[in-house]
Amino acid sequence: MSKDEVEQTIREYIPQIIHMSIATVKNNKPWVCEVHFSYDDDLNLYFVSSSKTRHATELVANPNVAGNIVTQHHKNQKVRCVDFEGKATMLDSSESEKAYQAYVARNGESKNLLDEIRKDGNTRFFKIDVQHFYLFDSYGDTRTKHTLEWHNGGEAK
Repeated sequence: MSKDEVEQTIREYIPQIIHMSIATVKNNKPWVCEVHFSYDDDLNLYFVSSSKTRHATELVANPNVAGNIVTQHHKNQKVRCVDFEGKATMLDSSESEKAYQAYVARNGESKNLLDEIRKDGNTRFFKIDVQHFYLFDSYGDTRTKHTLEWHNGGEAK
């Protein structure tokens, strides 16, 4: 699979999935959680969370993040999964507009989300600048894993 084909497969796959798992670490102790996500045309990933959650406080202290975007598979079913590595940033209110627009484009307008964000200031958008995507895929003749190096601005390296 060419890099363009890997990118195209990722772009076709992620709109089908509503949540992603992210992994953080503190004091050599890993943590994994699921979050609902959105993304932009450059494949930056966004999610909303309370700044007081374990994953949020760990990302502020150490922005390195890994995760995956995958649907549940059944035994003997073909498998596809998008894994990623990148850097996460908690966005301040002036930076949140692009994240909010990506969220609205994917999920529709959400008065509840806006109310949560305005209520106490703890609900924040986070952005993941992906550095590497990994596509695990068994839809071809064999199981394969493809690496797509990515950089800010949304272009494969």
